[in-house]
Amino acid sequence: MDVLLLPSPLLGPLVWSPAAEALSRDGWAVRVASTGEQAPTCPDDVLQSFLAELPADRATIVVAHSNAGLFVPSLVQERPIAASVFVDAGLPVRAGAVPLAPAHFREFLAAKADALGQLPPWSHWWEESDLAGLFPSDAVREQVEREQPRLPLSYFEGMYSANAGWDDRPCAYLAFGDTYQAERTEAQARGWPVATLAGGHLHMLVGPDHVAGAITALLDMLGCTPTAPFARRSHPADATTPG
Repeated sequence: MDVLLLPSPLLGPLVWSPAAEALSRDGWAVRVASTGEQAPTCPDDVLQSFLAELPADRATIVVAHSNAGLFVPSLVQERPIAASVFVDAGLPVRAGAVPLAPAHFREFLAAKADALGQLPPWSHWWEESDLAGLFPSDAVREQVEREQPRLPLSYFEGMYSANAGWDDRPCAYLAFGDTYQAERTEAQARGWPVATLAGGHLHMLVGPDHVAGAITALLDMLGCTPTAPFARRSHPADATTPG
């Protein structure tokens, strides 16, 4: 069964590359989704890019990071998704149409948009102190920043929708630290397997082996197994703590 890693549309595929290699060593047939050749102008641009990566004739496991998590219900509606793992990600509502960003965050972004309504790249939204420890090296940071698109402020005024029952299939949540504490708590309330790794929002760059081990452990709890024998399996206790 294939695993498709979904990067945040604010970042780009490179953030998943080291963990993808580690998951491959664990026996998974893994790919990293593209977010499109051009910067998305609306949420549907991202959705169509993700859908283009998913086969319609066989089940796929999706592993979504950050903002990509909000697209999972629509992917479930359009493609045969076997299981979903949310990694330090936005957690979709169980049903309904919801703004892609809450009002207070849209106000935060509005102050950063230029006269044409374009936002700076994601890493320029924050103070340098906020970015400390997110990247394993300056070289990796430079590579990631080259992939970051500039999105219009209007992107975050869009909506995402969730049809009731999208999360009836297996789901799990992996948090990095406590930034997504509310989402982790909600995942626990839904009865999902949940795990936490100590780290920043881009911990898949800093600790790819631990992240891959945690994802493999969560998928094992969901009854999903790799396509090939394990070359290496990280024991859950080595990588995770209960959520």
